[in-house]
Amino acid sequence: MSFTLAIVGRPNVGKSTLFNRLVGKKLALVDDQPGVTRDLREGEARLGDLRFTVIDTAGLEDATDDSLQGRMRRLTERAVDMADICLFMIDARTGVTPTDMIFAEILRKRSAHVILAGNKAEGSAADAGMIDAYSLGLGEPIRLSAEHGEGLNDLYGQLMPLADEFAKRAEDHAPETDIDLDEDDEEGAAPKPTQAKPLQIAVVGRPNAGKSTLINKIIGEDRLLTGPEAGITRDAISLRTDWSGTPVRIFDTAGMRKKAKVQDKVEKLSVSDGLRAVKFAEIVVVLLDAAIPFEQQDLRIADLAEREGRAVVVAVNKWDIEDEKQQKLRDLKESFERLLPQLRGAPLITVSAKTGRGLERLHDAIMRGYDVWNRRVTTAHLNRWLTGMLEQHPPPAPQGKRIKLRYMTQAKTRPPGFVVMCSHPDKMPESYSRYLVNGLREDFDMPGTPIRLHMRGQNDKNPYKGRKKATPSRLRKHIKGRSPD
Repeated sequence: MSFTLAIVGRPNVGKSTLFNRLVGKKLALVDDQPGVTRDLREGEARLGDLRFTVIDTAGLEDATDDSLQGRMRRLTERAVDMADICLFMIDARTGVTPTDMIFAEILRKRSAHVILAGNKAEGSAADAGMIDAYSLGLGEPIRLSAEHGEGLNDLYGQLMPLADEFAKRAEDHAPETDIDLDEDDEEGAAPKPTQAKPLQIAVVGRPNAGKSTLINKIIGEDRLLTGPEAGITRDAISLRTDWSGTPVRIFDTAGMRKKAKVQDKVEKLSVSDGLRAVKFAEIVVVLLDAAIPFEQQDLRIADLAEREGRAVVVAVNKWDIEDEKQQKLRDLKESFERLLPQLRGAPLITVSAKTGRGLERLHDAIMRGYDVWNRRVTTAHLNRWLTGMLEQHPPPAPQGKRIKLRYMTQAKTRPPGFVVMCSHPDKMPESYSRYLVNGLREDFDMPGTPIRLHMRGQNDKNPYKGRKKATPSRLRKHIKGRSPD
C-alpha cells in the first residue's frame, strides 16, 4: 500500500458509502440515520491503478468531553494524525455548516494534505453548496456522488501526484533488504553506515515509555517535545545525527496508546504507525517501561519487526528509578525468552533516557545487531556444519522415506536467508527446521536476528532409469551402425 487516506467529516455526509465504493465491498454499515459509524474501519482501496489504505471514521462531533461523541472525536483525530492524506467530506446539498468550519480549521493544523469533497452533489440542488465550499479555504472542492460513483475521476486526479510523492519518499527512506548473494561471496564485515546511507533506527513502544526523551538524549538537544503526559508524539518523525561516530537516522513513533473504551481501535492504528516505521528501519529498538514491561503491544511490535526481517534490540527505560535491579533484570530476561522465543538471543539493554546511562551499551548492541543482520557464511563452511548437524540428529523418515539433506547455501543477507536442497521438502517437519535455525544462531553467532530457512526440492531422478541394459551384443550392433532394435 503506497499511502493511507482517512475519510473525515460530519455525521451522515456519506463517508461510509464512499469507503464501501473504494474497497469494492459493503464492509461499513450505511444508513440515513447519522452516527451509525462509531469505530474506525480500514480497508484496501482501489481507484484506477492506485492501491492504498482507506480509513472510514466516525462523524466529527463538536464534543471534547468523555462522552461517546467526545471519544469518537478523539478517535477520528487520531486517524487524521496517522493518515498521509485526509479527504474532508461535506454535504453539498446542505452546504457549509458552522461545524464544518471548525473541523476545516482542525484539518489545516493537523494534516499536511487535505482534499475537500462535496458529496451528494448530483443535480442542481448541490450547486450552491459547492460554491459555498470555497469558503473553507481548502482549495477547489471535488464534486462527488459516492452513492452513484460520480466524481471518482476527479478524486483520482488529486490523489495521483500525492501517491507519486509518497512512493518516492518511501523509496528514498526504505532500507535495502533481502540482498541476494552468490555462492562465491566470502564472509566479510557489514557495510559501514555513511552520511549518504545512514543506519536507520526506529524507536517504538507504548506512550510515556520515554522514546522522545531517549532520542533527545542521543542527539544531544531537545528537538522532540516531551513531558509527563502520555501520547505527546503524534506521528512518526525522523531525525539525522551522528551517534558515537555512526551516521544514523532515527524514527520517533507515536506511542501505542491505551485509552479506555477506544483501546482496541486506537491500538490497531498505533500498531499500523509502528509498522510503517519498522518498514523504514534496519534496526528496531523496542523501548519498554521498567515498571510495566512486555505489555501485549510491545510483543506485537517486536513480532512485527521479526516478521518484517528487521534486527531487534529491546531497551528497558527508567532503570534509574528501579530499586531491585538484579532481581528485576533476571525477571526481564526470563519473560523475554518465554514471550519472544522467535527473537532468541536478541540483546536486552537497561537504560535511563533521563540521565543518559546505558546509551553507549545501547549503541554497541545496535551495531552488533546490525553486524549480525548482515552476516554471511561461505557455502563450504555451511556444508561442513550441516554434515555435523545431520550426524548429531538425522532428519525424520515420514512414511518410512528418509528425508535427505544434500546441500546448503546462503542465498541472502539483511536478514540472513539460507536454502537447503533436500528430498521431500514438503514433508520436512517444522521442528527440524527450528533445530537447524537454532544451530545456525548458536554456531555462527547470530543471536536475535531473524533467520529465514527454505527447504527446496532437488530433481533426483536417475537419467538412465527405464533404458534397456547395454549388453555386449547390443554394443557391437550399435558400433556397426545398426540399431539394437
